Amino acid sequence: MSNTGQKTIALNKRARFDYQIEDRLEAGIALEGWEVKSLRDGRVQFADSYVFLRDGEAFLIGTRIDPLPTVSTHVDPDPMRSRKLLLHRRELDRLTGLVEQRGKTVVPTALYWKAGKAKVEIGVATGKKQHDKRKAIKDRDWERQKGRIMKGR
Repeated sequence: MSNTGQKTIALNKRARFDYQIEDRLEAGIALEGWEVKSLRDGRVQFADSYVFLRDGEAFLIGTRIDPLPTVSTHVDPDPMRSRKLLLHRRELDRLTGLVEQRGKTVVPTALYWKAGKAKVEIGVATGKKQHDKRKAIKDRDWERQKGRIMKGR
């Protein structure tokens, strides 16, 4: 996401820790007006989000977009509503085929602006085992320690 015209809104660090991301796709997201304003203000949380595939459609479940205080006067916002993802039929069929394999799931990894439109990066992932998570924590701690040692010299 280093292209010009792209600005990251939120990253799902939890997905990168809990899952081994194998494949990534970019999807549009169907939003209401108040949600776009809230995204511009950065009022989004999607640590526990996932993508649900049903009837040839993809939905983003568990993403919380908090409404701005000025919006709630004339709209009844639902911050936890499921939002439809906009994908081509080919991509949906491919995702459905991958998810039907044992142990695969689809999780959102990033939310960003691209050419004035909100986009979601979704990844086909396999869940990590507990020992893989412990190894990731150990490696991260070692990198921190190494940085401190090198900084002290």
